[in-house]
Amino acid sequence: MTDRPQPRLTELGDDFATVLCVVAHPDDIEYGTAAAVDRWTKAGKTVTYFLLTRGEAGIDTMQPVKAGPLREQEERDGAAVVGVTDVDFGDYRDGHVEYGLDLRRDIAREIRRRRPDVVITGTYADRFIGGMPNQADHRAVGLATLDACADAGNRWIFPELASEGFEPWAGVRLVGFGGSPQPTHYVDVTGHLDAAVASLEAHHEYNAALGPDFPAPRDLIQMILGTGGEAAGVEHALLLDVVSRG
Repeated sequence: MTDRPQPRLTELGDDFATVLCVVAHPDDIEYGTAAAVDRWTKAGKTVTYFLLTRGEAGIDTMQPVKAGPLREQEERDGAAVVGVTDVDFGDYRDGHVEYGLDLRRDIAREIRRRRPDVVITGTYADRFIGGMPNQADHRAVGLATLDACADAGNRWIFPELASEGFEPWAGVRLVGFGGSPQPTHYVDVTGHLDAAVASLEAHHEYNAALGPDFPAPRDLIQMILGTGGEAAGVEHALLLDVVSRG
């Protein structure tokens, strides 16, 4: 019996200047994507973050009214480690994010505001690459982000955005989905492991609440990026399912 051949991965090029990362919660970017962010910012690219919630339901031992502001600050701290200073948040309730027109409009607004060449988000598949079930907020945000990239360039889908001062932006060339069970591309992040670990370690209270049996940030990031590296033929890699938009 022979192993099923793995799909060939293509290295994601560097021919872009601006990146917008769109996710549901604080720490979503830090589970691997931050390594690519560190590479990009060190190369002079502009990277901004947009999180739909403040992750207030993510710490079982802390009331949401306290956890939300704390996790927002931890996200800002983690972003700063990898060179990101612009971190914006939506006002969606953690665990209650639903796919729909409101979500598409709010993400489209941020795309028009930031005018990125590349948008990075999480997979909207039911399962991650390792088979673990994907969380509801992640699925809603991933799919809405894909659709919002088209919405952002169409003046007539959300005409109120132009009235708010956000003119259409049809310049998103690539959408990359992290954690996808069917990756097509990789970003070689060899040399950026330490920055990615430090970015996740900035989520002090969240990590502490996960308990002693949860993998430490370094072990977890090494596993994610090391596995990606094995698939890509490099030391460390972020795997992405990339959709080209022309």
